[in-house]
Amino acid sequence: MSTLLANLNTEQLQAVTLPPQHALILAGAGSGKTRVLTTRIAWLIQSGQVDPAGMLAVTFTNKAAKEMLARLSTMLPISTRGMWVGTFHGLANRLLRAHHRDAGLPQLFQILDSADQFSAIKRLLKTLNVDDEKFPPRELQHFINGQKEAGNRPQAVEAWDDYTRQRVQLYQEYESQCQRESVVDFAELLLRSYELLERNEPLRRHYQRRFRHILVDEFQDTNRLQYRWLKLFADEGREGGGAMFCVGDDDQSIYRFRGAEVGNMRDFEREFRVHNVIRLEQNYRSHSNILDAANAIIRNNSKRLGKNLWTDQGAGEPIRVFEAFSDGDEARWIVEEIQSLVRDGAMRSEIALLYRSNAQSRVLEHQLFAADVSYRVYGGLRFFERQEIKHALAYLRLIANPDDDTSFARVVNFPTRGIGARSLEVLTDAARSYNTNLYATVPHLSGKPGTALGQFLRLIEDMRRDTAGLPLPELVDQVLDTCGLRAHYKADKEGRERLENLDELINAAANFLGESQADAEVLAQPHALLADFLAHASLEAGDHQADQGADAVQLMTVHSAKGLEFNVVFLSGLEEGLFPHENSILETDGLEEERRLMYVAVTRARERLYVSFAQSRMLHGQTRYNLRSRFLEEIPAELTKWLTPPNPRSAAGGAMGGMGGGYFKPSVQPQVQRAPRPSFATLPNGLRIGQSVSHAKFGQGVIVAAEGSGADAKVQINFGPAGVKWLLLGVAKLEAV
Repeated sequence: MSTLLANLNTEQLQAVTLPPQHALILAGAGSGKTRVLTTRIAWLIQSGQVDPAGMLAVTFTNKAAKEMLARLSTMLPISTRGMWVGTFHGLANRLLRAHHRDAGLPQLFQILDSADQFSAIKRLLKTLNVDDEKFPPRELQHFINGQKEAGNRPQAVEAWDDYTRQRVQLYQEYESQCQRESVVDFAELLLRSYELLERNEPLRRHYQRRFRHILVDEFQDTNRLQYRWLKLFADEGREGGGAMFCVGDDDQSIYRFRGAEVGNMRDFEREFRVHNVIRLEQNYRSHSNILDAANAIIRNNSKRLGKNLWTDQGAGEPIRVFEAFSDGDEARWIVEEIQSLVRDGAMRSEIALLYRSNAQSRVLEHQLFAADVSYRVYGGLRFFERQEIKHALAYLRLIANPDDDTSFARVVNFPTRGIGARSLEVLTDAARSYNTNLYATVPHLSGKPGTALGQFLRLIEDMRRDTAGLPLPELVDQVLDTCGLRAHYKADKEGRERLENLDELINAAANFLGESQADAEVLAQPHALLADFLAHASLEAGDHQADQGADAVQLMTVHSAKGLEFNVVFLSGLEEGLFPHENSILETDGLEEERRLMYVAVTRARERLYVSFAQSRMLHGQTRYNLRSRFLEEIPAELTKWLTPPNPRSAAGGAMGGMGGGYFKPSVQPQVQRAPRPSFATLPNGLRIGQSVSHAKFGQGVIVAAEGSGADAKVQINFGPAGVKWLLLGVAKLEAV
């Protein structure tokens, strides 16, 4: 016991050894939250309070779940197989597989990933002859998923206009199509499992009795449905229900666009009458200058649960601030600084370039390429999302479930076998008439379409028959040969990498077989584990497959950087309208979410943090002139070191700290020669950014941004109560105040 609890600080020890009561652990960045969560599980098992099967642990990524299980294996001499530790979608899939009849699903139901769902929606619109310009498939996909994540079936959606009523009808048609094809999308996994537990009281009581401890990681990222799903397992917080142990950081809630609801943390504290709120504030990652800056920034947000990060690692280096004239100027300086750091012994892989918008990466990539600095844009195409892999999985899905129209449509003519668009149109129309799936409709066709499509059916049936008794890896290998994918890519002069990926799919099947818990009786059944492997592939599709071994500078958005840490971080584009993003001004609590994003960005740095901004920037083909970000101004001056002499602040007034000795010696000129320039560009009519102006309709305001030139010049003005407006200078009659 002493070994397990060794080296925990006071707050960590308190959290780990809490009695079986509801608890909220506010774990700041770098405070050891994963260690606390894992040690809590190990301590509960080791102290005899619960057995491994008596707890439910939920994470947000498969990577985090695997890491947690690996840590547990090193802490305790137990087998982690069979433990309910995984993602929301992974655990929901497990629940539905175990109780598929109660859930109204076939045993071998398939999972649609995001791309498959999109294809299914496009196919639905075409079948129904719906104008995809009026109802864009991507928007309809977001609408359907949003409704499901809110717990709404079509009949529960409120529709106050014709357009919404039509979208609801399409949602209903999509549900019918999925039921007919025996497929579920990601959002359906959670909603279907929630409905199963809510409506089936004996089943719900069974799991409530079984799971006496429910542990949740990254609780701030849960949406409303996920929170309701957890509450069912905990019997809504009633006495005698399972104890909820939720770990999260409301200051790092940055996924509102995905449906995350930071208010779940406050609701949990109120609804479950949580008396154990423990704050993990000691940071083991960063020096105090970085943490003090993060604390100062996030302190400007309201509705926080409240915490203050600290460290005993010392102050460290000041935060370096650079002001550039243009985005190209900013990128050149960043690359020169990286080269200097590498010459001094820094690893490129420990240097990260963060930006708010993907559009910012182009100029950075250009400069890195020109300087021959190796780099990698974090988050490339994932293994299970590569074209050749999706084709192979589609064939495997048809073997497991011929009702899957999305898979049928994907590979019916790939590799090409003479089945054209006209044949598929005839098939689709017939399927609509017979109210059947595409596979079952083929025997009803005659003529050339019936002949060509019949050959494809015989191919699938032959593969299903010939692979029935094969182990999973051999099954995959044979399907790759028989379906023609291998031959197709062998004939392609650029197909070598795709062939290697297909071989890797066989390795993935072999690894899955090795990790499976199926007994000999199950393995003896035809196509044993195939459905589980396909579900695994769908669930794994969202995880990053980062390249290993390459020493390269890491480029990524701030959103992508969450959960990562680097010795050196460059945060570029700290300008009003960019970071914080201009859209945040128009959204409820949008600015607070942007500030949380800034907090995440700052706390990625261990040793050295650079922040930079440009007076002008090319975005979306337009030159924009912006003020420096308010977030930069929220950092105390004593924590910063300006690498360029700071220009006076605009409307905010005051200076943001001096040179502090300066990065460049006063007698030495910077590498990039610059002529003296004004702090903010001058606009037509003698106006400038930061100037107060008056408008006949909107009243008095302040110019906060500008773009374009000449007759196309326009300015963004904050009119206070009248809101933020973009006005053409050639049309708007503005008077300087």
